[in-house]
Amino acid sequence: MGETAGREHGTVTRSAEYIGSFPVDDSCLDDQIQQLHTQLKSLKNCKSKRTVSLRFSVKGVKVYDEDETTLLMAHAMCRVSLSTARPSDAQFAFASHNPGNSDAQLYCHLFRARHARAAQFLNLLLCRCFQLYFLEKHPEEAQEECSGKKPSRAPSLLNQGFPLSVSALVSFRRAPTQGLLPGAKLFSQQSTEQVSSPEEGPTSSPTIVRKMAIRTKELRSGAYRSFTFTPLKQRHLQDKLSAPQEKEQATAKACMSRAPSLAETEEALAQAVWCWAGVSSDCSSSLLADDVLGAFLLCPHPKKPNRGSLIVRFSSGLVTYAIKNSKGKFRLEKCHTDFESLAALMEHYTEFGDELECSLSCARVNHCYDWEEMVNKGSRLLQDNKKGTFKCRSWV
Repeated sequence: MGETAGREHGTVTRSAEYIGSFPVDDSCLDDQIQQLHTQLKSLKNCKSKRTVSLRFSVKGVKVYDEDETTLLMAHAMCRVSLSTARPSDAQFAFASHNPGNSDAQLYCHLFRARHARAAQFLNLLLCRCFQLYFLEKHPEEAQEECSGKKPSRAPSLLNQGFPLSVSALVSFRRAPTQGLLPGAKLFSQQSTEQVSSPEEGPTSSPTIVRKMAIRTKELRSGAYRSFTFTPLKQRHLQDKLSAPQEKEQATAKACMSRAPSLAETEEALAQAVWCWAGVSSDCSSSLLADDVLGAFLLCPHPKKPNRGSLIVRFSSGLVTYAIKNSKGKFRLEKCHTDFESLAALMEHYTEFGDELECSLSCARVNHCYDWEEMVNKGSRLLQDNKKGTFKCRSWV
């Protein structure tokens, strides 16, 4: 698989060899997965191949020729049913409803990557697209880390419906330390009484006070134009009022930085897929129950917040395993094998079931696959075909 393919506008492009496609039987999900892997195993030595470029995005999967100019296939995300891989044979495949078909028949499209990790990366990309597509369709199921009621806007001492000159004047008249504005002269006792005494009727008017202050040149007129020249206590008060706004902006930026996306590295991508990053834990668990046999979810332990847990979908239902971390070694509870990293643990139990009921599966289902639309659309196309209006299109 080519490593020079780039990423732009929310898409990731990688190269692989297209082996071909075959129909998928209309059966239950577990039987479909078993059939797919049996068929993939039989095609591992197939010599028929064509170098193509795969372009992944939340909208769907597009297959181009080697130079990325001619579009060979285009599968909208709602038409892709599931994704799987066999890293041991560097195979990656997905099942979808082909556009232009007169029925709702699913076809599996098989690709071969350059090596095992490349095939695993292609599968992780499509699985992550499934999750992001689900979030796009169901934003109410997103994690609530950055949600909640936003704090109300802190009141500002500026622009309360008055000109800045009036605000500055009122602020000055209420200042606890009169005559201590930076750069201003000290008031005489008489001037201070004229400004602050409420008993002198006309002089208590803000307009008259302003005119008198400027006329006697006791104050700089600039003090009325801006709130910059304020006493220290009022400056401190303004900083306290603006602090909640700055905290809110910082929180919003942090939430944006954690927005779900197609991860750039294989490690980050694997973590995002394993943890269903961005989707609430309750929703992830409910979706896991409808996924393939051996599908799993990494999440915090429900009863031990300091520990992680691995939830696996077995034929008997969902089973939760606590993940023990002792001296840098990872182990599943009731299991006896230690691993250097969490990734090593996941890779081992994906290849070997050992003490588990079955091995972990790298396959994932698209929970937003629109099966009913495909069936209804297939029925309409079949009727049009009988009328002679249907046109078949070759995609590869």
